[in-house]
Amino acid sequence: MKKLGLTALLVLLPTLQGCFPIAATGVGVGVALVDDRRTSGAYIEDEGIELKAFHRLSERFDMSAHFNVTSYNRQVLLTGEVADQAAKEEAEKIVRGIPNVKKVYNELTVGGMSALAERSNDTYITSKVKMRFVDANKFSITYVRVVTEGGVVYLLGMVTRREADDAVEIARTTTGVRKVVKLFGYIDEKSDAGNVKDKNDAGTLKGKNDAGTDKDKNDAGTVKEKSSVGDVKDKGDVGYI
Repeated sequence: MKKLGLTALLVLLPTLQGCFPIAATGVGVGVALVDDRRTSGAYIEDEGIELKAFHRLSERFDMSAHFNVTSYNRQVLLTGEVADQAAKEEAEKIVRGIPNVKKVYNELTVGGMSALAERSNDTYITSKVKMRFVDANKFSITYVRVVTEGGVVYLLGMVTRREADDAVEIARTTTGVRKVVKLFGYIDEKSDAGNVKDKNDAGTLKGKNDAGTDKDKNDAGTVKEKSSVGDVKDKGDVGYI
């Protein structure tokens, strides 16, 4: 019973955070560190980055924008909505200025703010993906962070290639998911948990109903590959962790 309760709490952590990382900070430090691949120092720094980013963005934009800030291993994912391109760029600059931030993935969209119903649906999708992780039992649910914005699921974590493939397959076949964006750092199958390769994978996969042509992008050019399921787009963020 205790194990089931712990699992349920870990599944709910991302939904508790939502767009306010403050809400889950006290709970996360005591629970998720039990089986987290980040060092304790990186974990605590990630918590601090989220708090500082949320505070600075709230001070600057007040109620004129909607932000979700997710930091994993000192890399920050920004999602939400802003009024214009200038605001999007300014928000990224603010987050980049926070100590210990190594990289910012700016996935903010320009336009009107999402409705409460849309955000609730995103929270529901995140919960479904996490519960399917538990049911599949392919890896510990603490290895992969799940963030959903507008039906787009972002996956962050320090994982093996096999775990990444399993996580992507589970996420993109979850009802309601429009596409999946990978923001993984990779570790060797037999390495220590903290031994991270010097590679990072940032890619996008559309959901199971979006059949199409896969695209793999990097700095050198574009390579197209076909898939029987959906579109795959690699953002080319290779060589940076």
